[in-house]
Amino acid sequence: MNAIFLTNSASENIKRLQLEMNCKGFGLRFGISGGGCSGYKYIIEFEEDSDNKDLTFEDKGVKIFVNSEHMIKLKNSTIDWVDTLMESGFKINNPQAKQPCGCGESVNF
Repeated sequence: MNAIFLTNSASENIKRLQLEMNCKGFGLRFGISGGGCSGYKYIIEFEEDSDNKDLTFEDKGVKIFVNSEHMIKLKNSTIDWVDTLMESGFKINNPQAKQPCGCGESVNF
């Protein structure tokens, strides 16, 4: 059972970006790091392989790597892709987050 989910829009754009960045077959690293205006910042990047601390998920044909230590703060998150006049890129819906910041790039737990 997956604990990280992708919308159709996110999976389509991940696959598009994999081709554009010559990362076909790579997985998506999803995690958090300290920083940002609310305490933590999301990490989304391509990696060729997972490491021994990772939990690996697959949704809509995309491999997703999450450090097991981050899972308590990321469980049941949905990664979406928005494309509007005001913004374009990933948007995270995280039920563990207490309060996302106004910029949308950092989060408080």
